[in-house]
Amino acid sequence: MQKIFKNRYFVIGISIIIAVALSGGGFYFGYQQGIKKPQTVVIRGVANLEEGKLEAIDFSLFWDVWQTIKDKYVEADKIDNQTLFYGAVSGLLGALKDENSVFFPPTDAQKFNEDISGEFGGIGAEIGTRNNQLVIIAPLKNTPAERAGLRALDKILKVDDTVTANLTTDEAVKLIRGQKGTTVILTILRNGWDKPKEISIIRDTIQVPTLDWEIKENNIAYIHLYNFYEKAPFLFYQAAVEIAFKNPKGIILDLRNNPGGFLDAAINLTGWFLKPGQTVVSEEFRSDKKQVFTSYGNGLFKDVPIVILINEGSASASEILAGALRDNRSVKLIGKKSFGKGTVQELEPLKDGSSIKITVAHWRMPGGGLIEKNGLDPDYEVGLTDEDFKANRDPQLEKAMEVLKSEIK
Repeated sequence: MQKIFKNRYFVIGISIIIAVALSGGGFYFGYQQGIKKPQTVVIRGVANLEEGKLEAIDFSLFWDVWQTIKDKYVEADKIDNQTLFYGAVSGLLGALKDENSVFFPPTDAQKFNEDISGEFGGIGAEIGTRNNQLVIIAPLKNTPAERAGLRALDKILKVDDTVTANLTTDEAVKLIRGQKGTTVILTILRNGWDKPKEISIIRDTIQVPTLDWEIKENNIAYIHLYNFYEKAPFLFYQAAVEIAFKNPKGIILDLRNNPGGFLDAAINLTGWFLKPGQTVVSEEFRSDKKQVFTSYGNGLFKDVPIVILINEGSASASEILAGALRDNRSVKLIGKKSFGKGTVQELEPLKDGSSIKITVAHWRMPGGGLIEKNGLDPDYEVGLTDEDFKANRDPQLEKAMEVLKSEIK
C-alpha cells in the first residue's frame, strides 16, 4: 500500500519524512568542505538508541571514494557530479533491502507520477517481486499485456536480452517501457510450464481503466474495479447511484488483478459497504504508534449481500477493501490467494524534481491479520486454467454467482 505526498495516502503500494537535494554551487561547496574537513558524524540509530549507545559514522570515507572515482575511474570524464550524487542517494535507499523504498531522479519521478495519473507508455502490467523473483502482479484490462496472455505471478526471467535476476522493479520497468509501436520480448515462466517462453509484446499508450459494471441475472450487480487511483471514488459514486436505482438483490465485487492505489480511495469505497465508524485498517509504525482508519459515508450497500472475487493479482488497496468486508461483515472471498502487499510507502517530492519513496508502516486488518505475511485466503478457492482462458470461461465468477444466490433471501 502506498501513501502519496500531500494527498497523503497511497496504497499499492508511496513517501519519506526527509528531503534531500544538493545542486550547483551548494553541492560543490559541500564537496570541498568534505575534502578539506572530513568529519566523524555521530548518528543515533534506532537499535543503538534503545541500548543507550551512539553509533559513529566517518563520512570522510564517502569523500575518499568520491575522489578515487574522480582520480582513477577509466571513464570518469563521462560521469558528471549529479549522476554520482544521485547514485549515492540511490545506494542509501538500496541499503534498506526493501524494493518498495527507492529514490527517483527527476525523470523517474515524472514517470512515477504518470503511472498514478492513469496514463503512460508501455505494455500495461503491474510488476513486482515475490521471493526475490520479478513477477507480473496484474495485467491491466485491454492492454498489450493482457492481449499477450500475461497472468498474475508469471515470472519475468528476461526483458529482451537482459536477465532480471539482479534488477530492481524500477530498473525492469525502465526496460519494459518504451515508445508506442516498438516491441519488447519478455521471457516468461509460469507455474505448470515445463520451460520458459518468449512473449513478444508491442508497446502502446496505456490508459488505466478504473471500473466497469453491469446487472446480471437475478438482478445481481457485478462491479469490476481495476484500481484505486485518484478517479476511483468519483467513478464509483457515479456507478453506485445508477446501481442503487436498480435495487440490486446482491453485488459481486471483482477485485481480481487490481494492484491497488490510494488509501483514501480504498477507505472511501469501503464506506459504501459498511456502517460509519467501523474499522477498515490500522497503520502500525516502528515506534508502536498506530493509526486506525474507519469507514465513513452513507453505507448505501451495507445491508446488500455481497461476495468478492480476488486472485494473485489483488494487492494492497484491494486487500484492504476485501479484508475489511471479510472481517466486518463475514463477506465471502472467492478465487485465489491474494498477492500480500501490506506495507505503507510515503512519497516526498524533493527540491530538484526528484523524490523518495520509503516504507513507513505495516497494515493490519480489523481481525488482526497482517496482509504482507499471508495475503488473503479465499473462502472458496477456485482457479483458472489456460483452457478456461482459451474457452472464455470464468469458473471463479460462476462460483461467485452460486454463492451469492445462496445468500440472497
